[in-house]
Amino acid sequence: MTLGYYESFPSNIHFVESFHSSLSSRKLQQRLMQVIGTINRKEFSFEEVANPTVSGGKVIFEFGLADGSGFNFIDEAEVKKTLEVLSGERLQALDFFCVVRYYRVSGEKRKALKFDYYLLRTVYSKDILEVQVSHERGPRYLSPEDLSMFIFGKINEAASRKVLKRTNA
Repeated sequence: MTLGYYESFPSNIHFVESFHSSLSSRKLQQRLMQVIGTINRKEFSFEEVANPTVSGGKVIFEFGLADGSGFNFIDEAEVKKTLEVLSGERLQALDFFCVVRYYRVSGEKRKALKFDYYLLRTVYSKDILEVQVSHERGPRYLSPEDLSMFIFGKINEAASRKVLKRTNA
């Protein structure tokens, strides 16, 4: 089974961060899938995500979960399927494709801007989560670090207590 693993993950990594986790790898993987399912295709103001580089900007994330040589769009069915797999086994890594869509909003008008394309690999070992981010193309309105911090900040927000702490913070 290749669920969660992308065979062509790039060797050119633009950002790496490690977190100490108070959750087991399996629980953390489940939580990550739930959070990505929640934020997927939801609109955020740029200020909610990072220090804005686009005034009046909106950000929408579209995620896919790796499955060998491609990615499956993450919708409710994909989250459910992956959670079922994760209830029975712990994967060494989960790879994601992420399109970050940007819009400039002025009154009722919404203008699409160029998108960013990222690949993320999350690697799990005892009490440690390592995140590797590769920027494939786009204007980098959102940095690889901002993307990582937003996603993993959402994991902490969804928990009753902080479950992830940066190892170098």
